[in-house]
Amino acid sequence: RRSGQYTMNHDHSKKTPDGASFDRSGSQDSLDELSMDDYWKELENIHETRGDNHEERVALVVKEPDEGELEEEWLKEAGLSNLFDEGSGDSLESMVFLSTLTRTQKAAVEKRVETVTQTMRKKTKQHQIPDVRDIFSLQKDSKGKVCDGSEPSTVRTSENKNETQDGTKGLKFSLGTDEQKTLLEDLPFSDTDINLEIPFAEQAANLKDSSVGKMCKGGGGDTLLPNFRLPKDKTGTTKIGDLAPQDMKKVYSLALIELTALYDILGIEFKQQKAVKIKTKDSGLFGVPLSVLLEQDQKKVPGTKIPLIFQKLIAQIEEATLETEGLLRIPGVATRVKSLCQELEAKFYEGTFNWENVKQHDAASLLKLFIRELPQPLLTVEYLKAFQDVQNLPTKKQQLQALNLLILLLPEANRDTLKVLLEFLQRVIDHRDKNKMTLKNVAMVMAPNLFTFHGFGSKTIEQSEFVMAAGTANVMRFMIQYQKLLWTIPKFIVNQVRKQNTESQKKEKKDKAMKKLLKKMAYDREKHEKQEKTPND
Repeated sequence: RRSGQYTMNHDHSKKTPDGASFDRSGSQDSLDELSMDDYWKELENIHETRGDNHEERVALVVKEPDEGELEEEWLKEAGLSNLFDEGSGDSLESMVFLSTLTRTQKAAVEKRVETVTQTMRKKTKQHQIPDVRDIFSLQKDSKGKVCDGSEPSTVRTSENKNETQDGTKGLKFSLGTDEQKTLLEDLPFSDTDINLEIPFAEQAANLKDSSVGKMCKGGGGDTLLPNFRLPKDKTGTTKIGDLAPQDMKKVYSLALIELTALYDILGIEFKQQKAVKIKTKDSGLFGVPLSVLLEQDQKKVPGTKIPLIFQKLIAQIEEATLETEGLLRIPGVATRVKSLCQELEAKFYEGTFNWENVKQHDAASLLKLFIRELPQPLLTVEYLKAFQDVQNLPTKKQQLQALNLLILLLPEANRDTLKVLLEFLQRVIDHRDKNKMTLKNVAMVMAPNLFTFHGFGSKTIEQSEFVMAAGTANVMRFMIQYQKLLWTIPKFIVNQVRKQNTESQKKEKKDKAMKKLLKKMAYDREKHEKQEKTPND
């Protein structure tokens, strides 16, 4: 029944309004209904490869959260759980962190704290919960300003909400410059320049009421992708991998808050999914969690960051030639792929597998199978839906900004593996004159492998498949086209991390000085008491 459904969709996608057949070589790089041919064909191939054993799979249950649970989880992820749970974390550290946030970021935190607070009040009325206004008022310095130099943020009334959008107030957040102009004055940035200095949510707030916001609209049907670029920066750009792990933790928290703030400003819901844990294989190649794979690979090759089987399959495809027509689109023979898969499971780590038997299309099918069989999607259960929803953002620039933040939110193993995949896909596209695989074709073929995840239980995915298809193919296109930009850490986040570190060091010095003073006072008291005791003895 299922494959019948896809055949039907596939046929539908091939017919043009006047009955002419679809010409694959069309130069227009748009994603209209007619060009969805490759997508549906790929889905058919996926269902064929799955065969009967698909029904035996344990579906990954995505838990429906209770009221306030999502927000609570969000605050934990952002490293701010002590805002509702006094027992967890260093509250002074949190205050330092909060002091570096921008207005829109603070508004996003306030909104979640408010929801959690209300939920907790309902659950237990006796429990003393801090008011959301108090949390932020704690950061005021003697002049009544928040530490980052912007006005204290209370974005609950509609009056204040508009204030956030005019862009003139409080734009001196932690950018390290005293004379930060408003975005609209600062538009020598062309519409294809990606400004990494001003937080994305602040840019969105500024654009919301201005005519600038109307340019470069998103949407699946338009033609070529803009030639986005990073303007030259004297201080250089910071790439993922340039920062120490403890700083990357701070980057994660800031990226989560910034992404949420961006979605809040644009009025789009940002929901993290939460998977209920399922039993997974603890050895092997296919259907094994990335972390387990890397653990076993690191025993063979210390320092491995990308699963060895993944690297080998890409090398195998490239060894033949990337000029093969229909590479990635034409599937390997399903029965042969299945038996190769079993043989690899048995012989790969022993080194006895004969790679000469593997045809190029079979290797490509095995690579896609590996991605699909991961017990949790490469883009993670938490953020898969958020990656899909990027297509709903109003402008292409905002879609790119959201993807940049989402890449920062992926676990290291997922991010590294995705990077190697995208670089490989770009090399395939570089040979498009010979292999006939344009950016659009490759995105069409790869989108179902990354986005239609078997674990969510197939019903919901199949019903909304048609709606989702063009959108996910578009997101796939963005990830391939702009991969170099996506692996950059925005300067405003680097500046916020720097500011946190400086403030933390100051706090540590104060703490040390205070401890020293207390120690000396205790010692002096003890000495004094001893002297008093002596004559009495």
